[in-house]
Amino acid sequence: MVALPALLILKEPDLGSALILIIIAISMILFVKINIKTFIIILISAMLLSPFAWFMLKDYQRQRIITLFSPDYDPLNKGYHIMQSKIAIGSGAFAGKGFRQGTQSHLRFLPEHHTDFIFSVLAEEWGFVGCTLVLTLFLALLLWGFKISSHSKEKFGAIAAIGITAMFFWQIIINIGMVIGILPVVGITLPLFSYGGSSVIMAFICFGFMLSISMRKFMF
Repeated sequence: MVALPALLILKEPDLGSALILIIIAISMILFVKINIKTFIIILISAMLLSPFAWFMLKDYQRQRIITLFSPDYDPLNKGYHIMQSKIAIGSGAFAGKGFRQGTQSHLRFLPEHHTDFIFSVLAEEWGFVGCTLVLTLFLALLLWGFKISSHSKEKFGAIAAIGITAMFFWQIIINIGMVIGILPVVGITLPLFSYGGSSVIMAFICFGFMLSISMRKFMF
């Protein structure tokens, strides 16, 4: 059921959204404690189909994955994003350069600094201290989601809560992973941090669902 929409999204092409959809589904499957044999069959099937997914990718998407393992190969073109992002993060050091004092973003060396690579701007301007604070807030948000899921008296509510929590978790992991160079650049934004009106609206809709699930635990 998940594979069909994921393949259609991949065909658009939108590798990041397709990836998020698949790993959210896997997270929910693991949460409901699917039979281990069934999960192994699904995993093996996915591995066998992965070569076909590779050929469905556009040339620039394949290049992004290849660049992940060798960003120095083409630092002025294919590897430019990752190289500039690493420079911005490293230059922030412990306390950062100060608010709006980052050179990589304000001198336009870092592309997409207001969306995909916003975490690089945070690291450059606020350093390790600012990054730790933001990650702590994200951790509190995720723990709140897990708590709602574990205390839900409805199976549907528990699964929905874990799915929403997984969506935020994987967006955070993938975005930060790609800006520090351990994951390919797939165009995933950082929730509640990257610029974008529709994403903020959807985030608050998800929070509304979570609050509703949390409230309903007292109605049974």
